[in-house]
Amino acid sequence: MNATPRQEPADLYDPVLRARAVAAARGDAPFDVLITGGRLLDAVTGLIRHADIGLVGALIASVHAPASRADAVEIIDAAGSTLTPGLIDTHMHVESSMVTPAEYASAALPRGVTTIVWDPHEFGNVHGLDGMRWAIEAARALPLRTILLAPSCVPSAPGLELAGAVFDAAVVAEMLRSSVVGGVAEVMNMRGVIDGDPRMTNIVNAGLASGKLVCGHARGLEGAGLNAFMAAGITSDHELTSGADLAAKLAAGLTIELRGSHDHLLQEFVEVLNGLGHLPPTVTLCTDDVFPDELCQSGGLDDVIRRLVRYGMNPEWALRAATFNAAERLKRSDLGLIAAGRRADIVFFEDLEEFRAQLVISGGRIVARNGSMQVDVRHLDPAPLENSVKLPQLGENDFRIASRGERVRVATIDCPRFTQWGEAETEVRDGFVVPPAGSAMIAVAHRHGKADGAPRIGFLTGWGEWRGAFCTTVSHDSHNLTVFGGNTRDMALAANAVISAGGGMAVAKDGKIEALLPLPLSGLVTAASLKDTALSFANIRKTMEKIVDWKPPYRVFKACFGATLACNAGPHQTDRGIADVVTGKVLESPVLEVL
Repeated sequence: MNATPRQEPADLYDPVLRARAVAAARGDAPFDVLITGGRLLDAVTGLIRHADIGLVGALIASVHAPASRADAVEIIDAAGSTLTPGLIDTHMHVESSMVTPAEYASAALPRGVTTIVWDPHEFGNVHGLDGMRWAIEAARALPLRTILLAPSCVPSAPGLELAGAVFDAAVVAEMLRSSVVGGVAEVMNMRGVIDGDPRMTNIVNAGLASGKLVCGHARGLEGAGLNAFMAAGITSDHELTSGADLAAKLAAGLTIELRGSHDHLLQEFVEVLNGLGHLPPTVTLCTDDVFPDELCQSGGLDDVIRRLVRYGMNPEWALRAATFNAAERLKRSDLGLIAAGRRADIVFFEDLEEFRAQLVISGGRIVARNGSMQVDVRHLDPAPLENSVKLPQLGENDFRIASRGERVRVATIDCPRFTQWGEAETEVRDGFVVPPAGSAMIAVAHRHGKADGAPRIGFLTGWGEWRGAFCTTVSHDSHNLTVFGGNTRDMALAANAVISAGGGMAVAKDGKIEALLPLPLSGLVTAASLKDTALSFANIRKTMEKIVDWKPPYRVFKACFGATLACNAGPHQTDRGIADVVTGKVLESPVLEVL
């Protein structure tokens, strides 16, 4: 993976540019652009004041008293607007929005997001280095500043699951040599780091040697485990589970990437931060995962800010977290502040309640106005992402567990999200295990062509009664074909619809497909527009309500995508069986004993 010099941030070191900016700041030369009449939010002090801003190229040359200068090639009237630095999303996955990076950029930039930190481990888990190369080229083509991270966990739980590739320290080090790559992405194999596993230790050390970021995923860690995780060199976390967890992680010294994808926790987080009486400089904001209908209707990081303010956070705090604090975390002294010498990333917000962006300037040029892009966005050829589902059509018996005897004792996976081991007794009928009373089935089939694709079956409790089936190739993080259901006929039907589509999601009920969302690029993404993808995904959501009753906050539709996340504590179904990262055990079949 060849290192290609980045234009940023070195573009601002150009002596000619700096000399022009100095002359304009002195008043000996005109500005290229002069922004007048706006209210400037100081991201450091939180104060709002009237000021005019002079730009030279990509550089802010001057922030000065209103109406004190009028010499500029172009004057932009910002009357009525509050001016803030461009928003910085410190941790996200483009693939979660199920559209291409170009389509994502076209949605995010008009909302004031000028920088994203993208962990493309979804593409990495499916396509390996080829997926990363495609992501790097896609990032280079975007007008949205994109800092990529090198996926640290491909797969996230080695030995417990199989992905489409395996990234070791040598592969991660190769990725880190690219100037587009800003660090090591969220280290999800927590046990591997804490226990000193050589593979994970070497990956973290490769990140440290590069001098770039080493980002974390510290869900549930505390005490000695958290200390060991951080002592290894990991410096951030977005996997917060409660207000107490936030307070503990802040006290421990982690950079917090406060994420918007778990809305039920945000109010509690706001209360903890308000209780401190100040915003710690280590608090940043991120989206992590934004589904297409959410992105289309509500936005990305701007929506996180909007909700935090609605839950009681001072808007100046929310904006500081999303700008100055984020830039400090990224070691990007050119970003995050409207000040002379910084990069001209400026957003004109209508107010500090709805945060509707009227104008977005990135690198000194207008990129969006009133919700519409003002620059072209290049779409990279997606052909390298096609044909990623390597499975034959499946039959009903593929979703049954053969057994001898008349009764069996089986292992169950209890509770969504925070899973626990359970056991149940059930009967054997016609040579197959009958799902225990009150359980639903989950099946995971390896779809990357690296091993056999026979579905491994498990039984879920606490997921309610399923009156049909749901199949998805969006299944964190190895993204194998995953099917949930209450009967084998609908499970096979949904699985075959997704296989035929080259990946995606399908809902089946009473022997017919009720909804289908093809995602033929990596089994994760479509080349369709965000608007069309949002409508199709919303239809999947709505249709799912026909086959299962949700019970927030944990038994929700989103939980289907994380049910296979084997790096988290507790049993999880994978393509190898029921896996537990704490014990390292994998049950190929849930049958424990024939009675």
